[in-house]
Amino acid sequence: MNDLQNFSADNRLSFASDYMEGAYPCILERLQQTNLLKTAGYGLDSFSESARSKIRECCAAPDADIFFLIGGTQTNAVIIDAFLRPWQGVIAPVSGHIAVHEAGAVEFGGHKVLALPQTDGKLSCEIIASCLSAWQEDENRNHMVMPGLVYLSQPTEFGTLYSRKELEHISRVCHDFGIPLYVDGARLAYALACPENDVTLPALAEFCDAFYIGGTKCGALFGEAVVIPKHNTLPHFFTIMKQHGALLAKGRIAGIQFDTLFSDGLYSKIGRIAIDSASRIRAALLEKGYCLAFPSPTNQLFPLLENRQAERLSEKVDMSFWERVDENHVIMRLATSWATRDDDVSHLISLL
Repeated sequence: MNDLQNFSADNRLSFASDYMEGAYPCILERLQQTNLLKTAGYGLDSFSESARSKIRECCAAPDADIFFLIGGTQTNAVIIDAFLRPWQGVIAPVSGHIAVHEAGAVEFGGHKVLALPQTDGKLSCEIIASCLSAWQEDENRNHMVMPGLVYLSQPTEFGTLYSRKELEHISRVCHDFGIPLYVDGARLAYALACPENDVTLPALAEFCDAFYIGGTKCGALFGEAVVIPKHNTLPHFFTIMKQHGALLAKGRIAGIQFDTLFSDGLYSKIGRIAIDSASRIRAALLEKGYCLAFPSPTNQLFPLLENRQAERLSEKVDMSFWERVDENHVIMRLATSWATRDDDVSHLISLL
């Protein structure tokens, strides 16, 4: 253990993000067990097909097309580019990952992000409908970027959740206007495990034209599983992945990971570990008089701190900077994961 600690930058508790560790141990074991097997490439192997079958079953979507990509930014860029025509853009909350923390990857692909006002990280169906109606009614619309897709994430960047009712209403608006709905599920395991959540995998398959199941932040070494519930919604998506440099030659590495994640309820178990840890920290923060900036019930917590509080905690705890509120206050982020240890949670609580 001491040798491993020498590789750490410091001895602070690590709550900065939810993808700081490697992979859930049984995933590493399965990769080792299958290491010398020879299989077909590009996700055409038996492990990947087994993973697809398990995901289809969990989503109650027997005809779904499922593809394995490497990371969230890559997945968002490829999916959005595949759905949109050259003159179209994508609607997203102004706080959405594609609008803020993906270095303009969507714009780099030729599509404008149409950022709309949000509440606690969420878009409302009214805001979306207003944007779509405004474009349709504008006599100069042929000179403008056409909204062609709605992007959401579950949970949101603020750790909040769309309810089933909200998702259903947004889906209805999208389909009334004839555009697809896409959901980023980078932290989906933590949404599914949250007691306040009522959006299931079958609900996502019912209301979305595409979504992805996050692996990178949810126990895998890397990887995201794209689910397109209706077969052939995006013809030639395999080739589109290749064009974007997103087709993994050793595709079985992603397939094995998702086959493991969707065996014996592991994906659900992983989510509960993070949620239980975050619940303990949240309760301690509130008990000790801290203010939370956003009503996040998932694995991300956003304490509003005075500068001196942030400085004092940062000496012992690695947190993420989120937003400066004014000259005296800052919002920081604490994130738990599948690998968060009870001892670390107890130590953090004692420091509060």
